[in-house]
Amino acid sequence: MSDELTQLETWAAPLLAKLTPAARRSLAGGIARELRRAQQDRIAAQQSPNGNPFPPRKASSLRSKRGLVRRRQAAMFTKLRTARWLKAKATSDLVEVGFFGRVARLARVHQEGGEDHASPSGRMVRYPQRQLLGFTPATIDMVRVRLLEHLGRGGF
Repeated sequence: MSDELTQLETWAAPLLAKLTPAARRSLAGGIARELRRAQQDRIAAQQSPNGNPFPPRKASSLRSKRGLVRRRQAAMFTKLRTARWLKAKATSDLVEVGFFGRVARLARVHQEGGEDHASPSGRMVRYPQRQLLGFTPATIDMVRVRLLEHLGRGGF
């Protein structure tokens, strides 16, 4: 995957160098929004960038505190994938999609499969790796297409 990104970078660098800073910033903003949307959709589908499903949650008791029986597990990361937490930043030189601030620590634990407290006063729990952010072949193609569309419109 990193080889594909390197190829994309070497292919796009001379084209991007010809653009004005304002045109690069406009292009980067559009790409950042589309990358965030693609990441949100993939997280909602509970899939890692290579297409494998996320490891399931640890099984909990079937009865909640009020005695109701749970029928199925809720999807993971429903709030984390919202635009409030999954940020897209773009400048004329940079496109950045990721988690920032306090929520970045939580996302990193899941991204890398680390240990963390389940609750502030709870015990340490080992979380399986659930890769929240990453490039798929479709997102790399989307970046190529956006760049070509921008240049085709006379984005210089």
